[in-house]
Amino acid sequence: MPDEPKKDSIELHNLRPAKGATHKRKRIGRGPGSGHGKTSGRGNKGFWSRSGSSQKRGFEGGQMPLHRRVPKRGFTNVHREEYSEINVDVLAARFAAGATVGPEELKAARVVRKLLAGVKVLGRGTIAHALTVRAHRFSAEARRKIEAAGGKVEVL
Repeated sequence: MPDEPKKDSIELHNLRPAKGATHKRKRIGRGPGSGHGKTSGRGNKGFWSRSGSSQKRGFEGGQMPLHRRVPKRGFTNVHREEYSEINVDVLAARFAAGATVGPEELKAARVVRKLLAGVKVLGRGTIAHALTVRAHRFSAEARRKIEAAGGKVEVL
């Protein structure tokens, strides 16, 4: 008969997990016949047999924890500005001669993933063709290399 469904066909009414993929939940504290009655797998007495038994991160059994034994050093400057860094050799490889390169173009070309406080151009590598580079910061070496290749540097 052509209308009869195949035995191994998957349809909404016969969807189920693969054999062995699911496990029965362990029912704890349901009498001695279950094998998990009385102490419910927690052993006898002590901290871990009680409810609410959990330790804080870094607890070392009452010994002074490592994060409190080690002295504090340095500080975090809350006013620090972090720049997305790009090197001259990457600009030379990704952009054609005469192109204007700014933060938007760098993001569009996926050279910079996230624009942080701005873009800083660093001087690693060489550049052979002229580019107009617009960025928030330039290292002295990057500025020298871009201008030596006949390009222009614009600080935003």
